[in-house]
Amino acid sequence: MTDPFGTEALRESVLAAWSSSPTRLREDAATEADLVVGGYRDRVITELAQNAADAASRADVPGRLAVWSVGDALHVANVGVPLSITGVQALSALRASDKTSEHATSVGRYGVGFTAVRAVSERIEIRSTSGSIVFDGSRTRRAIAARGLSEPEQGVPVLRLPWASDDVPTPGWDTEVVLHGVVDVAEVLTAAARESIDLMLELDALQSISVDGTELVREVSSGPGAWTDVRVGGRRWWRGDAAAARWFLPLEDDGLTPDSPAPLTRDVLRAPTRSDEVLTIPLLLIADVPLQPDRRRVLPGADLSVVATGYAALVADLPASHRAAAVPRPGLPASEVDEAVRAALVRDLESTAWVPTAAGRAVRPANAAVVDSISAELADLLVDVVPGLVAPEASDRASATALAAGGVRRLGLAGIVESLSGVSRPPIWWHRLYDALTDIVHDSADVDECAALPVPLTDGRTVTGPRTVVLVDGDRLGSVGWARVVHPDAAHPLLRRAGARTARPADLLADPALAAMLEDPDDVPEELVHDVLTLAAAVGGGTRIGSVGSLPLLSSDGEMRAADELLLPDSPLRRVLQRDSPFGVVDRSVVDRYGADALRVVGVGHGFGVVVDETPAGPDHDLDDEEAWWDSLSGEPGTLVAVRDLDLVDEARWADALTQIVDDPVTAAAVRDRTGYTAWWLRRHARVNETPLGLLRLPGDDSLRGLLDPVDHPRAAEFAAALAGPAIDDADTAADLLAAAADPDRVVSPAVAIRVHTLLAEAVDAGRVDLRDIDPPEAVRTLAGSVADPAAVVVLDHPRWIALLPADRVVLGSTASADTLADLLDVETASTALSVEIVSVGELATVDTHPALAAARAISSWPVPDVVVLHDDLVVRCRGTVRVERAVPFWVTDDGETHVSRTVLP
Repeated sequence: MTDPFGTEALRESVLAAWSSSPTRLREDAATEADLVVGGYRDRVITELAQNAADAASRADVPGRLAVWSVGDALHVANVGVPLSITGVQALSALRASDKTSEHATSVGRYGVGFTAVRAVSERIEIRSTSGSIVFDGSRTRRAIAARGLSEPEQGVPVLRLPWASDDVPTPGWDTEVVLHGVVDVAEVLTAAARESIDLMLELDALQSISVDGTELVREVSSGPGAWTDVRVGGRRWWRGDAAAARWFLPLEDDGLTPDSPAPLTRDVLRAPTRSDEVLTIPLLLIADVPLQPDRRRVLPGADLSVVATGYAALVADLPASHRAAAVPRPGLPASEVDEAVRAALVRDLESTAWVPTAAGRAVRPANAAVVDSISAELADLLVDVVPGLVAPEASDRASATALAAGGVRRLGLAGIVESLSGVSRPPIWWHRLYDALTDIVHDSADVDECAALPVPLTDGRTVTGPRTVVLVDGDRLGSVGWARVVHPDAAHPLLRRAGARTARPADLLADPALAAMLEDPDDVPEELVHDVLTLAAAVGGGTRIGSVGSLPLLSSDGEMRAADELLLPDSPLRRVLQRDSPFGVVDRSVVDRYGADALRVVGVGHGFGVVVDETPAGPDHDLDDEEAWWDSLSGEPGTLVAVRDLDLVDEARWADALTQIVDDPVTAAAVRDRTGYTAWWLRRHARVNETPLGLLRLPGDDSLRGLLDPVDHPRAAEFAAALAGPAIDDADTAADLLAAAADPDRVVSPAVAIRVHTLLAEAVDAGRVDLRDIDPPEAVRTLAGSVADPAAVVVLDHPRWIALLPADRVVLGSTASADTLADLLDVETASTALSVEIVSVGELATVDTHPALAAARAISSWPVPDVVVLHDDLVVRCRGTVRVERAVPFWVTDDGETHVSRTVLP
């Protein structure tokens, strides 16, 4: 058997030392046991991988590592520099390593780390192309026994005595470590597969690792800036190299982007392989820091600040959307090492310009401000307003939280609003801003934070606070200097949500502040006239704002006159007004500039104007005869809608004027209200063919035919409320009807005569007509339809008189109001003026025992008493104003006795 490494001499040297000093044997056994049980537990694959990486690095070849099992034997093979004499010496020395200064970057070469193999095996072969050795616990025990030495309590130090071996590594490999008798080899393989990806990151010299036939290969390509793209086993990182550390940012495909950062929340320090120092930084760290011999803890007093050198510069090379992922999250550190590393990273980040801004340049955290989830639109608007505004792609909620932890100022909605103070921008810019802000104004609390939001006005000012402004529909509002009106280019629903009031252009024109500015026409500037008319154009011609009627406008005669004193040049109203009408005509140039509709809004006349008062309190609307109308009402009107200037109509032009009134929907509505001012005034004052409308009837209405003439107008039905109606409203109408009834040239039917007398008495009883306001007529209309002297007739006040008195000697209305009619006509009632005696003789008859009388009571609505006086032919004689004697069917005396003629019985 060949022994190229002099193993026999090495064994003899060690055995001699043990023999001369048994204590040394116990110390070596304890040291090996401590390393196996303590420092290097569970690090078999890691330590062998480090040796493989060193071998590849020394040979300057791409490192390869393979792990497999044969029975209970675990095989770990690698390429690179084969086993050497110094390597064997290091392996058998426990505390020594063959790493030299020329290989200072090596991570281990058969030093104490190799002791980890003892955790799983006590027979370890190292097969190499340069020669092979074996460590064997059984052979070591026999060798100790042969020297008369006792086995230490901790067991024999297996790795102190190497034996030469003729076995060679598997073809294709330079070195192969075989661990025999591994209790759970499958579990070790599983652990190897699990650790392989980390080892590929930690050990640069290794290009591939194969575990039980499954190979992982590290693929490296260019990344952003100074970073490289690393892929291993379906996972991906960006790697950045600094002076004393390598940094790996984990990436994942989140379904939106294939390289979305996936920062760590908990990991361990690697130097270069895993230690037990827990870190809570977002990137995987492989650092050149001194570790304790067991490679699990950092040496006390080690300067960890060096690991952060150049970190922020690397972060600045990341895409803007990834940089926040590299900022340590706030939280309690996991250890002193973690605290030191985090602090060093924060210091480096604070002193470097790496925070991406919307302006396209990086700034230090102290000079940056981040708005959570800011949109690209909002960022574009605020880039010149908020210094150091973080770019939208780096402002999602998670990134904003991280940036704030790194010293970036976090800007909420209130902060945005505050930063806008004093900013001057065109109205359309503000509209875009409000639109962009809508995405971050979610609830009432957000709305409250908009309380100081600047708002541009139509007059060029920019004021603070939506609650102080008014939103008006329309895009041609002009400059509204008397109210804080939002410029139409800036109007946005967000302002309404934030408290802005809404108004129509008409509401602005009705503002008392404007009316106050127009009180003195001589002090009204041309600019204000222009602003008012521009706004009026947005109202539309169907509305008239009475409070701006004093607006001074140029008239056709060159004078300045109030708008409500002018008419449009083509106004149809001009045709029907009196020659001395106070109205002027607005100059044509004003019409051409602003339009007829705008002028009509401020009061310039086209047709008849209308006065509207929703809460009238008295006759104070400057309407002709308004007080008389008000007095005619039973109570205050709910809303006053009245056509004005009716008293200025030429009396000969009323037919045309009425047509104009019904042509306009607004005035037509006013004239349809019978109790309203317009219909009332027209009935009293308007005349068609010299007859007041109140004494004209609607064609087809025959209720007062013969007394009233039909109105001669093709559209009479549309102003029917201004004609004679179903009731008499006032004393003048009553007097006119009495005069018509007394006119012998009029042919009046009995029914009409009865109806007019009934209406007259009802008007008096209802209080609409006062008897003191009416003179008794010189003639009256009788039931026969004839005209008679009032002294020759009586008013029927009981049905019994109908059969007795001639129709041309009586006046009839409603018997219930006969006394009122008698007072109105100055005529006595029949019961007062006449006396009656029974001329014929009759006999008492009991109704129930008399067949004809019983039948009469049963079939008649007339109330027949139980006992009557029955006459063969009932004759009565009347004396007084009317003298007559005639047969009657029945009669009831003043004392209630009923007389009946047999001629009327069945």
